[in-house]
Amino acid sequence: MKAIQVHVPGGPENLLEVTLPEPVAGHGQVRVKASTIGVGRPDVLLRKGTYKWMPPLPAIPGAELAGVVDAVGEGVTQWQTGDRVLVSARELPQRGGCYAEAIVVPEDAPYRLPDTVSFDDAVSLPNLQLALALMQIAGPTASQAPHVLITGASGGVAGMLCQVAKLQGFVTIGTSRSRDKAQFALAHGFDHVICTDEETSKDRLEHITNGKGLNLVFDHLGGQSLVDGLKSLAPFGTLVSYNIVQGLPTEDTFQVMRQLLEKSLAIRCFSMHTFDADRDTRRGLMNEAIALLAQQRVSFSHPHLSKLRKKQKTHAINA
Repeated sequence: MKAIQVHVPGGPENLLEVTLPEPVAGHGQVRVKASTIGVGRPDVLLRKGTYKWMPPLPAIPGAELAGVVDAVGEGVTQWQTGDRVLVSARELPQRGGCYAEAIVVPEDAPYRLPDTVSFDDAVSLPNLQLALALMQIAGPTASQAPHVLITGASGGVAGMLCQVAKLQGFVTIGTSRSRDKAQFALAHGFDHVICTDEETSKDRLEHITNGKGLNLVFDHLGGQSLVDGLKSLAPFGTLVSYNIVQGLPTEDTFQVMRQLLEKSLAIRCFSMHTFDADRDTRRGLMNEAIALLAQQRVSFSHPHLSKLRKKQKTHAINA
């Protein structure tokens, strides 16, 4: 079996193609033959050796795999060969493992995929699962706060947040640094996108919200973006931070909140790892995501597809 391993943390060149023994499904396990494998930021962090939930090395990266059950172990009752499934590393004892032609998992790990959900779309479902979780914990509803700001609008999770927010009646506003990415976000559902390299977020937000501000901000960038989002909130507004890819905030956020004390603002930090010990909620969110996709209430942008052997090029794109 072909697989991709990381032996030593580093750049894309440290992704090594190896030949491993064909995995065998034991008691209570199923083997899934890969059709499509997802590539995401956790894979890049694992390859760099900076992932907070690093497995021991050498390790096989990969958090999502969609394919067909091609072997079942003794005692398995939920699955049979030919079943279409999604494997998410969130359901596995150890993160990673999906950069391979096949994977063996406990029978209670996979998610069943309807025929209407393609394998290519299925590996993006964890983004929708995260978006649903973020909306669930955020608080304000569209009736209370019609405008929501989502930073990094061209990203996968941001795109899903946009669609989920629109289903709930929100007017969606995104930010993007380049005009090309802004146009991409507009084409994929955002009502407004602010190109931060060309215009001032504060002035544009005041115009869009008629000076009322935002009751909800989803930020994964951190840095100045988080501070700007906080300052744009309306009274009782909430900012949800779910990553800080540009680093820590550029100002003391508590001091900013005290300066804006009359607004009674709130910040919530969120990670899907909150649900690591809450299987029912975690799987409920994913099953809701699968249902939304199957019902064509949401859609994914066309993914960048490449062969497994092109792993270095794919990681360079996602770095």
